[in-house]
Amino acid sequence: MNRIPSITWALAALSCLTCSLSLAQQQSIAQDEDASSRQIVLDRFNKARPSGDITAGVSGARAGATIKAPIYRRTGSLRAPGRSKSTPSSEEIGVTVWRLRPSQSTDTGGRVLVLDGFKQSEWTPERIEADTPLNIGDRVRLTIEAPRPGFLYIIDREQYADGSLGDPMLIFPTLHTRGGDNRVAPGKLIDIPAQEDRYSYFTAQPAGDRRDQIAEVLTIILLTQPLNLQIGDQPLKMTSTQVTGWEKLWGGVAERLELVGGAGRTWTNEEKQAGAAKGRQLTQTGPPPQTVYRVARRAGGPLLVTVPLRYAR
Repeated sequence: MNRIPSITWALAALSCLTCSLSLAQQQSIAQDEDASSRQIVLDRFNKARPSGDITAGVSGARAGATIKAPIYRRTGSLRAPGRSKSTPSSEEIGVTVWRLRPSQSTDTGGRVLVLDGFKQSEWTPERIEADTPLNIGDRVRLTIEAPRPGFLYIIDREQYADGSLGDPMLIFPTLHTRGGDNRVAPGKLIDIPAQEDRYSYFTAQPAGDRRDQIAEVLTIILLTQPLNLQIGDQPLKMTSTQVTGWEKLWGGVAERLELVGGAGRTWTNEEKQAGAAKGRQLTQTGPPPQTVYRVARRAGGPLLVTVPLRYAR
């Protein structure tokens, strides 16, 4: 076997090292460009809200504050059964998932009372990204916001390891929450569960005896006219045929956008007030939603997105 002289080997190694550094620099630049291309300024929610000064009593608000357009990061697409033909416009809906933790003395903003046995304590909701896995026992809340008026419906189904889904249950609206009022408007937040409920949070826990549940799948529907449904105090059991029909009519491919730097932010007093039954609307300087689902659809048309809340393995 022929051997390369040591000086030649050294020069070759130096040349390779230079190539490697150049390649690494190119990859770094490409990654930076890719990250930049995946970011988007999205101020549709804030601009749709009422303008004007915010009262000084709201935590973190200032009169005449400059509106800073929030920046979102594209995280991928979710396909719901239904039509995927692109249209020149798009519709959006905002979803903020909150995971509760025990409150600390340094926390500011809203708190939630958690009942553990006979003991009641204050917990602080923190934002998480929509694809953050949930641990068994996690306490979770949801906030929904639409940048246009409409009627909101939320359906919950269990998802199992084989891909099958449980029975669909309409968890919003019910007569127990806001008397069945499911109207939405810019700046009006819908909290699930409602703040007025005895338990204003869900506990992440697979339902029934099956141990292969991997997620809770939420189907969120925004319509310009209400559905003809006979709701009651408890969630309404739907048929799979009904939900499948709505998915085919109003579903499609949803692009998911996550607020840059949003995860970990705590629930503000302003958000708490905007989500109360008779609370005030968020104004243009208020916090934007954490996760935005954007669907290619005629402006003002029906919107359906599927939001899976997955359990950690």
